[in-house]
Amino acid sequence: MDIQLSGEMYWLVLTVGLTGLLWLPYIGNRFKELGPPATHWFPLPDPPPKAAWAERAVRAHNNAIENLMIFAPLAIVVEVTRSHTALTELACAVYFFARLAHYVVGISGAPIPVRTLAFLVGVACQYALVDRLIF
Repeated sequence: MDIQLSGEMYWLVLTVGLTGLLWLPYIGNRFKELGPPATHWFPLPDPPPKAAWAERAVRAHNNAIENLMIFAPLAIVVEVTRSHTALTELACAVYFFARLAHYVVGISGAPIPVRTLAFLVGVACQYALVDRLIF
C-alpha cells in the first residue's frame, strides 16, 4: 500500500508519534526509583519523582498533549479543506521541531526564557494555520 501524505499530515503524524513517546524517559525513571509495578499493573499513588528532570519531563509531556489538542484539529482542517500552502506545511514542520525543542529544553533545566521561546514558536505555528483557515 502506497500512502501519499500531504506535508501537513506527515508532520502531524510525526508530532503525534513524538508525543506518544515522550512518556518513556520518566516512566523509565519511575522504574529506577520505585522498581517495576506490582503484578496487578494498576498504578497506585506514588511519590513525586526524586529526579528533578523526571518531574520536568512529566510537565513537558503534559504540555505537549495539551498543545496537540490545538494543533492536530487545525492541521486536519487544513487537510480536509485543501487549504495547503507552503506556509502551512512549513508551520507544521516547525511545530514538530518546536515541540521537540520544548521537551528537550524543558527536561534539561535550561532557563525558562529558552523553554518559553520554544513554546511560543509552536503557538505561532498554530496561529499560522488559524490565519490560513480564517483569513
